[in-house]
Amino acid sequence: MKNIQHLLISPESKIIEALKTIDNGAVQIALIVDSTNRLLGTLTDGDIRRGILGGINLEQEVYYVMNSKPNTASLNDSRETILAKMKISNLRQIPIVDNEGMVIGLELFNELMENQKKDNWIILMAGGLGSRLGELTKDCPKPLLKVGNKPILEIIIENFISSGFYRFYISVNYKAEMIVDYFGDGSRWGAEIRYIHENKRMGTAGSLSLMSEIPDQPFFVMNGDLLTKINFQHALQFHVDNNSMATMCVREYEYQVPYGVVKVEQNKLFSIEEKPIFRYFVSGGIYILNPEVLSYVPRDAFYDMPTLFDAILAEQQSTCAFPIHEYWLDIGRVDDFAKANGEYPEVFR
Repeated sequence: MKNIQHLLISPESKIIEALKTIDNGAVQIALIVDSTNRLLGTLTDGDIRRGILGGINLEQEVYYVMNSKPNTASLNDSRETILAKMKISNLRQIPIVDNEGMVIGLELFNELMENQKKDNWIILMAGGLGSRLGELTKDCPKPLLKVGNKPILEIIIENFISSGFYRFYISVNYKAEMIVDYFGDGSRWGAEIRYIHENKRMGTAGSLSLMSEIPDQPFFVMNGDLLTKINFQHALQFHVDNNSMATMCVREYEYQVPYGVVKVEQNKLFSIEEKPIFRYFVSGGIYILNPEVLSYVPRDAFYDMPTLFDAILAEQQSTCAFPIHEYWLDIGRVDDFAKANGEYPEVFR
């Protein structure tokens, strides 16, 4: 995201001064703000040219020619969302604003399209039996079940690739050969794919001990049956900025008791709450770990991710929770699989 201080001008600035700002800024835009940096409009060379054709002269104020209803994006918008906004409106630049309308940055179409490769490893856990899906996984491992026209695991990999990640381990067990045959070495996606072969049940973290190369920077671990639009770059940056050793991506889970809940103490009825709603944060099946975390994982043994986090917490190491507000779906049951196929065209178009 571009720094924008040199692009900021007031609505009372002369158009000729704005032209210098646009030329010197090298991004073909000036941002019109008030004294608090609240975005009032944008100005491009095209806006000025249209103004001149309409009889405006260069000594007049910017507010005569600026676009007072510019398209903007939020800091929380994913790269894909920002790109979609830009493509729909044929924009080359889009200001980023906070909840108060203050401009905090600028995204450029060309830079968003140029994925900066990230060397962080992505470990995808794809060794489960998928037994809850019944006949669907009798002859096909769950990660290869198609949602829309692609296997679940391919959608996950392509989501990471679209964010600049390209190095993957896939932990396999059930019908491993089918997964290996499909993805190969990853060259078809411009990626690097290696495999961890589980010969027994190893839990959600045990196979990390079998990686052929120890990562030298934070890495992702993700269940291979999740569909999500989480912003992986934001999650990684959150992990780094908070000096976390282990970060768990969490989502809010809501549960409503279908009855009135009665509070009783020693035969006395104190209160009745009708169908209360309880909210909790639950694991989203996506984790970001520092390399030193691997020292907690026993070699070639069953080990679950909650146990790993318990061990880290027991030693009072830094851990964080990254809330998922984007689309998220765990495909664990037949109903989930049907839901995923129904939502895929809209969510992953």
